[in-house]
Amino acid sequence: MILIADSGSTKTDWVLADGRHVVRQVLTQGINPFHQDRLTVENIVVGELLPKLGAADVKAVYYYGSGCREEFIPMMADIFTAAFSGAEHVEVNGDLLGAARAVCGRDEGIACILGTGANSGLYDGVRITGNTPPLGYILGDEGSGAVLGRMFVNAIFKGGLPESLRDEYLSITGQTMADIIRRVYREPLANRYLASMSCFIAGRLDVPSLRSMVIENFRSFFSRNVVQYCRPDLPVGAVGSIAYYFRAELEEAAGVEGFTVGKVMRSPLEGLVAFHGGK
Repeated sequence: MILIADSGSTKTDWVLADGRHVVRQVLTQGINPFHQDRLTVENIVVGELLPKLGAADVKAVYYYGSGCREEFIPMMADIFTAAFSGAEHVEVNGDLLGAARAVCGRDEGIACILGTGANSGLYDGVRITGNTPPLGYILGDEGSGAVLGRMFVNAIFKGGLPESLRDEYLSITGQTMADIIRRVYREPLANRYLASMSCFIAGRLDVPSLRSMVIENFRSFFSRNVVQYCRPDLPVGAVGSIAYYFRAELEEAAGVEGFTVGKVMRSPLEGLVAFHGGK
C-alpha cells in the first residue's frame, strides 16, 4: 500500500491507498519543517500517525507539504524512512508540486493553490519550472482567502459594499470595527482570521458588488502571478477551498484575463491518489 500526505502548518491529511482505492484517511496536526525541529516532526509521525495507521504494510510514502525547502527534504525523508522501515520508496516534495500532480497529472499546465494563502507554478508534467513568488498576504497573495478578507473589511467600512452587508456581518460575528482591527494587528494568525470571512462572503454572492470583489481578487491573481508564465495556452488547475467554493468567479476572472480553468479540487489528495495509484 502507499501513504500520501498533504500537509500544511495547521493540519496534515494522510491517505492510505491500495492502488487507486482509498483504504483509510487519517488526520494529524500540521507539519512544517521551516517552523518545527526534527524532534517535533518525529513526535507527530511516530506519536500521532503510526498509531492511527495500525499494522498497515506501507511500501511507499509520498509526502507533500508547506515549508519543504530543499535543505529540509533529507531530514523529512530520514524521518519517514525510519518510521516506515518496510517502505521501498520515500519521496518528499513541496505542496506546489503536489497541487500540480493532482490537477495536471503528467501533462503540462499551470498549477495553483488558492486557500488561506496563494501560490502558482508552471509545470512541465514532471517538475515545477517557474514560480511567481506569492510574497504573503501583506505584500501579495492575490487570489487568496486572506486577501479576500482584507478587501472585504476595507469595503464594508469604506463604503465599497452596502451598509446592510456590514451591519449583517457585525451582527452575526458580534464584532465591532475596533474588534476587527485589534484581531488583525494585535493577535497572531491574522491571515487565517481574514480568510475565515470567506464563509460569510460565499453565502452572499447574490450581492453584485460583493461578487465583483471576489472576481477582482482572482483577476489580480491572474494578472500579477499567472500572466508571468507567458503560457495562456495551458489550462490553469487549482486546489484549495477558495478555488473550490468560488469556482464560477474563478472561471469568469480567468476568461477576462485570457486563461482557461482546468481541474479544480478542494484537496489535492484525490488527484494524488490517482497519480500515484496508477503507477
